[in-house]
Amino acid sequence: MLIFFAILLLVAGGVGYYFWSRKQARATLLATPLSEHQRAVIEAMVPIVKRLPPDLRDRLQGKVNLFLDQVDFIGCDDLEVTEEMQLSIAAQACILVVNSDMWYDNLTTILIYPNAFKSQQRRHSGYVVTEQEIVRTGESWDRGPVILSWAHSRQGARDDHDGHNVVFHEFAHQIDDLSGGTNGVPLLAEGQTFAEWERVFLTAFEAHVHAVESGRRTVIDPYGAEGHEEFFAVSVEVFFERPQALKHENPEVYEQLSKLFRLDPVAWV
Repeated sequence: MLIFFAILLLVAGGVGYYFWSRKQARATLLATPLSEHQRAVIEAMVPIVKRLPPDLRDRLQGKVNLFLDQVDFIGCDDLEVTEEMQLSIAAQACILVVNSDMWYDNLTTILIYPNAFKSQQRRHSGYVVTEQEIVRTGESWDRGPVILSWAHSRQGARDDHDGHNVVFHEFAHQIDDLSGGTNGVPLLAEGQTFAEWERVFLTAFEAHVHAVESGRRTVIDPYGAEGHEEFFAVSVEVFFERPQALKHENPEVYEQLSKLFRLDPVAWV
């Protein structure tokens, strides 16, 4: 019996040490600044970073370190993944969570294609299942991986005022999925309520669908009319890249996203 308890204590100690060491390693990564070279690459490839307040820029560095330590980048179609690609994608992904406790806990792999790639889409209609091949610039799978076109990821980062960013879009889906499903309702921040989120986003989604069907121009990309999860993702793109326009057209959506991410991009210089 004593031997049994001794073994239990050893196992418990080993498990405890494992989680303690992981926590320490995480804290070290979050506290470690990027090199001067890495910062220069990120600022050149992801110019929105230069609009961040200094405290958020400092915080971003640690989160990029943590992201790079956690995620494997794999090139597809003979693409050679470079440090610039990794830093650009990591910085864009981490901007979304730079000031919150949200994290991409389930993500371990990012697949990168040189350009847009083909994907199989399956649709269900009762007992009938149809498949079709479509061309995509990005995909986000439940619990990962994320799949990206490098050409579109690079361009989306460079033009940080057009409201289109495929990395923001796909990582918004990853954040959405943290609640257990990609349905346009992420894990909400402290002080937010599901009832208020539902009221704001359902109302905005229905108005958006009506505007798109009527042929009216919208600040939020028309693709958002495809479903609640897509409306959330394209709203996130606009929130970061055209915050003034989003706040003017739909202040309640802006307010909910500002609470979720604990950020106010309108105030960024």
